[in-house]
Amino acid sequence: MLSTRWKIAIICFLLLVFSPFYYGYVLKNVTPAWRWLRDIGSNPHYRTYKSFGIRIPDKYHLQGIDVSSYQGVINWKKVKGMREDSVHISFAFIKATEGIVIVDPYFQRNWRECRKAGITCGAYHYFRPRFSGKLQARFFLQNVKPGRGDLPVVVDIETLDGVTPDKMRLQLTAFLQEVTTKTKAKPIIYSGLKFYEDNLAGYYGDYFLWLSRFNHSDLAVSAATNWKFWQHSERARVNGIYSVVDFDAFKGDSVAFEKILIP
Repeated sequence: MLSTRWKIAIICFLLLVFSPFYYGYVLKNVTPAWRWLRDIGSNPHYRTYKSFGIRIPDKYHLQGIDVSSYQGVINWKKVKGMREDSVHISFAFIKATEGIVIVDPYFQRNWRECRKAGITCGAYHYFRPRFSGKLQARFFLQNVKPGRGDLPVVVDIETLDGVTPDKMRLQLTAFLQEVTTKTKAKPIIYSGLKFYEDNLAGYYGDYFLWLSRFNHSDLAVSAATNWKFWQHSERARVNGIYSVVDFDAFKGDSVAFEKILIP
């Protein structure tokens, strides 16, 4: 037979475990402690965020995503509301166009709903070097009307598209110049790190860069590289998006972020 003292102890334990206090306070504090123990020995600024399903370089205070029709219909309110510790979605890059005839079928909806949710957004064009850069810029601006408070236009260059590097840069420069003239703001250049190093490094130092390097704790470029955004994962899970999505970090604080927005 259990003594009265043990019966009281068991009852108190059960009341604690099944009480709101246990889940609202004890678990809230024990869970981070357990994660801290699990991550001992690893980079403290590149740890796993379970709700996002990826490791995140959290020394960068502003994190965002980039999306296209691949993600389908997005619930931007859920995207906005997702948070784990200090990590949440501060910005989004949205695919608008490609080449000279392709418009992303989800662009207008994403552009409208992302803004309504209160997420800072920017539009990007997937560049095809075999076509005129000037025509691509005009096609892009026919479909996108970037305005005050938006991120600058992005040109996504990932392939030579069957032309020489010199021809690619010629058409890319034409695109950049046309967009700068029409919007009064310099575009951002997106590229994979390897493509950038092989074909773009040394040519576009006056433009902010958005570079891709997945699943590493750092971007690993020289201090002279003028990058502002880093696409660090291609398989994040975000509430309101029913497929994996790219995750991005901004280099700088909220003041620096505000300064690069279209005035």
